[in-house]
Amino acid sequence: MTTHDEYVSVRYLVDDVQAAIDFYTAHLGFTLHSSAVPAFADVVRGRLRLLLSGAASSGARVTPKELAVAGGNRIHLTYEDLDAEIARLRSAGLSFRSEVVSGPGGRQILLADPAGNLIELFQLAGRPTSPASPDRSRR
Repeated sequence: MTTHDEYVSVRYLVDDVQAAIDFYTAHLGFTLHSSAVPAFADVVRGRLRLLLSGAASSGARVTPKELAVAGGNRIHLTYEDLDAEIARLRSAGLSFRSEVVSGPGGRQILLADPAGNLIELFQLAGRPTSPASPDRSRR
């Protein structure tokens, strides 16, 4: 199997490739796949290959300037125990961009990487929730 069919790839434009590597590997369970710091690196988690493109990368250079910002698109990571994951990340000093929101499919909260790209942490509906983290909003 080649990288093309082994992974699903998503490109994020980042200001600091090394900071992005450190963030994704230290906090979200990704492993470094390849590195050409400071221009580019890719990290993997399961079948997700996240392309971290700095300003010198071809991916960033081809992007129109007005679109070369962290945006509303996000990767979606699922967890068995969202409350435990939130507590773990908060204890590591990370802060979130939203509160936990519940919907028919499950619960979610948004985190941002050092460049401002969003990561959705998600727990499927029907999983037990910790009594210490009640949902504050519904969708």
